[in-house]
Amino acid sequence: MVAINCAAIPANLIESELFGYERGAFTGATASKPGRIEQADGGTLFLDEIGDLPVEAQAKLLRALQERKFERLGAKQAGTSDFRLVAATNQDLEELVAEGRFREDLLYRLNVVKIQVPALRARRTDIMVLAEHFLRAAQATRTNPPSGFTEEALRALMTYDYPGNVRELRNMIERAVVLARGPLITVEDLLPHGDKHEGDDSYLTELMELPLEQAVAALERRMIRRALDRSRGNKAQAARILGINRQLLYSKLKDFGIE
Repeated sequence: MVAINCAAIPANLIESELFGYERGAFTGATASKPGRIEQADGGTLFLDEIGDLPVEAQAKLLRALQERKFERLGAKQAGTSDFRLVAATNQDLEELVAEGRFREDLLYRLNVVKIQVPALRARRTDIMVLAEHFLRAAQATRTNPPSGFTEEALRALMTYDYPGNVRELRNMIERAVVLARGPLITVEDLLPHGDKHEGDDSYLTELMELPLEQAVAALERRMIRRALDRSRGNKAQAARILGINRQLLYSKLKDFGIE
């Protein structure tokens, strides 16, 4: 298993990292070095944040996928590598294709088996499991850490939207463990800047009084408006915030008469 984060490597270095280079290929290349594709021969190459891969490198990656051939920088002949590719991104690759920032043929080549991971807000039953896991991990790094959460903190965890998904939840827990001054983590420890949903408790109470179909529609309408506000009207980004595809968002917008 060979992994590389495409967003963490400067654009002028990503090709040498992926494909390797020969001695003297550029200034500072004092010895030959195999690339990640070559290292992954017989195994798996994981490209994280592939949406940030420069267009120039995308063409070479496409050839490596289709022909199992690659060329080190400065090499006179191609090498071969038989590898499985797994790629991940938090961006909408179809939108990047429309903007000319991602090759359409590479997208089709990658999109053999697609796994859509829903946003954390769309799988709230996972929140407490993850929060407890991150709490136990953070407890191991502190002396006399908090042992759990107050009831108010638990409600805040379950109703927060997590625009940063699991990473944001982890950071929240780690920060709360550092800030906590009592035996339990409070809502102030979790959200020190008061980033709470004012009125959510009363709003949920109102929803509970409605028939199920009306309550679901009202909650969907509110969540869509909030996502559009946060994305400043960008529908693709709003769909990602909601954890749904754009086609479903367009359908909901039409149903609710939201412009």
